[in-house]
Amino acid sequence: MRGWLRIVPFNDSRDSILTGQPRWWLHGPGICRLLEIEQARVHVGEIVAKASGLDDRDSAEALEGCEVLVSRAAFPGAAPDEVYWVDPVGCSVRNPAGELLGVVAAVEEFGADPVLRLESPGEAPGGQPARLIPLVPACVLEVDLPGRRIVADWQADYWEGS
Repeated sequence: MRGWLRIVPFNDSRDSILTGQPRWWLHGPGICRLLEIEQARVHVGEIVAKASGLDDRDSAEALEGCEVLVSRAAFPGAAPDEVYWVDPVGCSVRNPAGELLGVVAAVEEFGADPVLRLESPGEAPGGQPARLIPLVPACVLEVDLPGRRIVADWQADYWEGS
């Protein structure tokens, strides 16, 4: 299809909010571009979209490898026991005794459950081996996004020798 984009979403394409958004930001090497979306639909586990001004295959292919971004205001509210993975980034993580375990640098997918990747305060990114805590109720006891803090049933010595 001439000028149509093919998007491989991180989630199930049927659950993606992209199909209902009138504007997408595309970001990639040397590219930061706002697109007005004329039409978007699910097709074979992916999303195909037609954007204004992309009228041929070459103009669409020039955007290959870009990330698709939408306004956070477009996201539906998270359920009370859920968070969007971007939300915990920057939160401090302490155990119930109040010991600082680190600051969430990312939420990553590793098999069955997502994990919090922590960095020590003041640590340069990539400075130490990854400090991971499973993002599951048994380990993450409290998430206070407005207060930018998380309480985890975890001890600092769990990472000793890693």
